[in-house]
Amino acid sequence: MPADENPIASVWTRPRRPQRRQLTREQIVTAAIELLDAEGVEALSMRNLGTRLDAAATSLYRHVANKDELIELVVDEVYGELDVPATATTTHWRATVTRTATALRAMTLRHPWIAPELGQVGLVHIGPNAMRMSSGLLAQFEAAGFPANEKDQAVGTLTAYVIGIATSEAAYLSLIARSGKTEQEWVADLRPAFDEASRDHPRLREGDSAQQDVHPREIRDADFDYGLNRVLDGLTSRLGA
Repeated sequence: MPADENPIASVWTRPRRPQRRQLTREQIVTAAIELLDAEGVEALSMRNLGTRLDAAATSLYRHVANKDELIELVVDEVYGELDVPATATTTHWRATVTRTATALRAMTLRHPWIAPELGQVGLVHIGPNAMRMSSGLLAQFEAAGFPANEKDQAVGTLTAYVIGIATSEAAYLSLIARSGKTEQEWVADLRPAFDEASRDHPRLREGDSAQQDVHPREIRDADFDYGLNRVLDGLTSRLGA
């Protein structure tokens, strides 16, 4: 069978079934996000979701074919939290891209379960909110003056940085959450072990000492901003090439 006769299945390309009774796809998606935020992706199942909605798991299958489709829906719903700029200008493109990148990171940290879904190699999100964000970023790089053959690469480079660092942060914050400690408490408890391990590495000790009195969240924010600006510096340099 030719490849074009067997397309990749997606909830976005399958005809939507008529809504019946009171349960809707929107209710299912909202409840799934609440479950994911509270208990993580391991807890997401049609049975658990049905219990949360006080509905039989079989009734959910009228709206979503399987868990993979449900993940597609919830990921795109979360993408809808991003405020994608409607306009793009040559003078403000970098500030706009910075705001979008910062919002994408914040979205990922609000919903740590989404990080592995965004970071999967080869996974393409084609929901309306994800497409709107990608299109909005492309418009910014187009307004900046990037040639047609570089716009996609520029957006890909930017999102790879944001999703990469946010995925690491989300895993780190999830580990701390499981410990029952605050980030400050967790870092303070780790410090004696770090001091011992870095005894023969003065460069590491020097950098750590300079940040000892800074809140860990401020350090993460500063590190993200530094990396984002260096990525944008590199991309901006292409405009003069």
